[in-house]
Amino acid sequence: MRIGTSEIYRSVEALEGVDDSLIVCLDLSGGRFFMPLFVKLKPGFVLDKVMERSICDRLRNEYSPRHVPDRIYAVEMIPYTLTGKKMEVPVRKLLLGVAPEKAANRDSMAKPEALDYYIRFGRERSDYSL
Repeated sequence: MRIGTSEIYRSVEALEGVDDSLIVCLDLSGGRFFMPLFVKLKPGFVLDKVMERSICDRLRNEYSPRHVPDRIYAVEMIPYTLTGKKMEVPVRKLLLGVAPEKAANRDSMAKPEALDYYIRFGRERSDYSL
């Protein structure tokens, strides 16, 4: 079964406590992959083991084990373009070490500061070990 990110978003964002989400698949050296899921939570919710399990179980049950993220991270903002599109490709590029000015055009973003977390994340986590 082939699904797109919109199906993943629909499932994850239907869970209580999840306000928004972004998932990317990183192609790594040696034929490896790393698929992080970033979630913006509603006020009063925390990303704990129970919520992580709920997210993973829902994706495994609705789609397949292949659609379960390798790691889940709570974030303050999900980056969007001015036209309302989630910025999956620029985030993927940032996480793979592309310079921020080459990965995304901040002038085309709804909230340019939303990229700051992903820039730091990409710099701090270059090995993506599971």
